[in-house]
Amino acid sequence: MTVVPVTSADLDAAEVSWFAALCSDDYRQLGVPEGDLRSSWRHCSAILKEAENQGFRNILCPSSYQVGQDTLNFVAGGATITDRINMLAAIRCGEMQPIMLARTVATLDHMLEGRLTLNVISSDFPGEKAESAYRYQRSREVVEILKQAWTRDEINYSGEIYDFENVPADPARPYQTGGPLLYFGGYSPAALELCGQHCDVYLMWPEPKEQIAERMKAAHAAASAHGRTLDYGLRVHVIVRDTEAEAREQAEYLVAALDDEYGALVRDRAHDSGSLGVSHQARARELSDQFGYAERHLWTGIGRARSGCGAAIVGSTDQVLSEIEDYRRMGIRAFIFSGYPHLDECRNFGERVLGQLKTCSLPHVYGRIPQNEPMTPLGAGDRR
Repeated sequence: MTVVPVTSADLDAAEVSWFAALCSDDYRQLGVPEGDLRSSWRHCSAILKEAENQGFRNILCPSSYQVGQDTLNFVAGGATITDRINMLAAIRCGEMQPIMLARTVATLDHMLEGRLTLNVISSDFPGEKAESAYRYQRSREVVEILKQAWTRDEINYSGEIYDFENVPADPARPYQTGGPLLYFGGYSPAALELCGQHCDVYLMWPEPKEQIAERMKAAHAAASAHGRTLDYGLRVHVIVRDTEAEAREQAEYLVAALDDEYGALVRDRAHDSGSLGVSHQARARELSDQFGYAERHLWTGIGRARSGCGAAIVGSTDQVLSEIEDYRRMGIRAFIFSGYPHLDECRNFGERVLGQLKTCSLPHVYGRIPQNEPMTPLGAGDRR
């Protein structure tokens, strides 16, 4: 398996993150909703605070219209109750006018004093069914406008979708010089091209390691074509217990009450349910053994009731640590874990695994600057 080059300092450390279940995606048993686990500020902010207490470096705050809470409002609230953890906010490109989005992000970045990172999303909106090429063109233009707003005195942009001339950029100046780190996931050629040209971390869903290595090679090639390099991330669930047998028992318990018809309804309600990435998750389930394992420690049963990330690392503490080390040797530097129920498993993973890992926050190419320090706009030649 070919190791893909990585870019950042502290190469023996990884950014280890947790997941805020904003999108009504929390259960004790999949497919059995419980009131205390519903998406709410009370519940999800408790997950956020526990993740910070456990020492996670970042937390993914996902986005969905049909279920859950507004991501950017949640992040704003999270800024007031945390001091150390970064917040990875999902932004659906086109959902907000790009210049207004740039200002919103800049405001959040100042509230968090540079603890903001962004996950760039290209999904459909409610009532919309757009062609993939259009969605990725829209995302490209949004990202390019954001970068102008964060680095120049004026925004001047002429694209297929957006057209702006001589718009002052002062209101959109973020805390971090150049703006927050950009995470991005997608498997299509258009997605890889966008990530390779403009984003910083290529984020993948769990598949057998051979397939993940192929994804990394493709993303590396896309970035190299623009003279850039990427960091790589894995978004995956985890079930860790004292022994492998106990972890597998917990996996079986998690789906023991799941009705497959209800599971299909849960999967299909998401706006990304027809994406190429989701189809790869379904393919991994189809090729798994009779117990749902695509690899010895990669269990695909979660995908029976979840669109998107649909597999978990399952094993003892030592086995989970070994799996993380295997991924790290492949060149993966960012891990976004989750488990059901999210608050309990955040604590469980933190106490069993996190303390045995060397962790870091992935650095932005521009680095951070002190609040209110004057910023010098960067020209095109200063970009990575």
